Amino acid sequence: MRDLQRRLTSAGFLIGTSARLGTFCPATESAVRAFQAQRGLRVSGVCDEPSWTALVEANWSLGDRLLLLTSPNLRGDDVAELQASLARLGFDCGRVDGIFGPSTARAVEDFQSNLGLPADGVFGHETLRSLRRVIGQTGHGPGIAAVRERERLRLAPRSLASLRIVIGQFGGLSSITRAISRELRLASAHVVPLDEPDAVVQARTANQFGADLYIGFEPDQGDESVAHYYRVPSFESVGGRSLAECLTRELRAAGLPVADPQGMRLPVLRETRMPAVLVTVAPVRHVVDAGPDVSARVVQAVRAWMTQCSHP
Repeated sequence: MRDLQRRLTSAGFLIGTSARLGTFCPATESAVRAFQAQRGLRVSGVCDEPSWTALVEANWSLGDRLLLLTSPNLRGDDVAELQASLARLGFDCGRVDGIFGPSTARAVEDFQSNLGLPADGVFGHETLRSLRRVIGQTGHGPGIAAVRERERLRLAPRSLASLRIVIGQFGGLSSITRAISRELRLASAHVVPLDEPDAVVQARTANQFGADLYIGFEPDQGDESVAHYYRVPSFESVGGRSLAECLTRELRAAGLPVADPQGMRLPVLRETRMPAVLVTVAPVRHVVDAGPDVSARVVQAVRAWMTQCSHP
């Protein structure tokens, strides 16, 4: 518990003098809630696995350690800052996800080569000094990652027959996802349904399948469904947001209570490499009862998304 409180404080979420050290007191819960909200995680006040992982990553600052390609990949806020900085300079790391993968290593090599440094893909103190020297000469736009995603959307398939879709579910929503998968297949799409409870495994499967988009469904205790897409302060998935907006419009047209789309840093959205949306379903019985209409509306949302991709 002391470690949790220490990490919250290091991340800038002070637990105050009223906190009882070593105890999960109200002040600690309040700090956890504030951290979850700021990080785009579900706000529960419970330090679950995604929250703890995010806390550990939040305690890394750029320059604290060498960054290089390892297995498993290094993760942290230092990696995200590096990716955002390189993207602003025109070196493509892919999406800003805080994961030091092959794309980030190649971007570091390209940066080093352009500055006459040894192009070894290892981000150390010399490369950091060079980055800090040149980054002040750039603006504050989204960088090359957003530009590349828009270009990929422009070149995305224009018919369902060419589209590869993964439909995932968590928490007993297989009746909904089976119906949606069936409707998409009838419309000629290539569909893989997933019931794996681990979000990271679902994302890895979608990546290996080479999916063009991922749509997941998860039950919620609230009064409205919400379509979530990947967003962090330095990056937003344009394709994910567009898909979330299309799904929101269509589900509302089915008479369901649906809140506005929300950008978040949920594990399945962070780990997927394609435009991805996770729909939290509420009230669950209402959505299940509207199953046939929901399935047809999801197909229509995907069609609308493809049309929007023509003008990203």
